[in-house]
Amino acid sequence: MFYRLRELVAGATVSVTEQNGKVRSFVVDDVRSYPKDQFPTETVYGPTPTPELRLISCGGEFDRSSRSYLNNLVVSAHLV
Repeated sequence: MFYRLRELVAGATVSVTEQNGKVRSFVVDDVRSYPKDQFPTETVYGPTPTPELRLISCGGEFDRSSRSYLNNLVVSAHLV
């Protein structure tokens, strides 16, 4: 569940089930928080030489005036 992304740490395993039922396992490399106005788009969405997983969610403090979180939480993992 995405509301628990902040609990992941480097070395944790994330399993993803494909539509065909095959399960792929990824090992977390890092978990980082970025201010939304400094989001590293190319780093997060750019091409990678090997299969990788990026899980992205809102994080940080909630700004009631804009009704939005101030940061994005990014979990990066590689296929094992």
